[in-house]
Amino acid sequence: MTNRDFNSDESSRIIEMAWEDRTPFEAIERLFQLDEKAVIAFMRRNLKRRSFENWRKRVTNRKTKHNALRPSGVLRAYCPTQYKF
Repeated sequence: MTNRDFNSDESSRIIEMAWEDRTPFEAIERLFQLDEKAVIAFMRRNLKRRSFENWRKRVTNRKTKHNALRPSGVLRAYCPTQYKF
């Protein structure tokens, strides 16, 4: 866990990654040194209460949010149609 202050771009990216179904907490930890508990605390501080509650409901018990629980066929962090150029 870290108490580092993040700039607005980093904060935005952490929130985006936390909301994405296929981005595991381990990916956030690799990029921003925030473990799962720290991500939860970060989201609690940076989201409105209802948004935080909705996020917690969404990620609780979601297998794709943890590398160890992910099905072996899930090798990417996003849907192939998510980033079209």
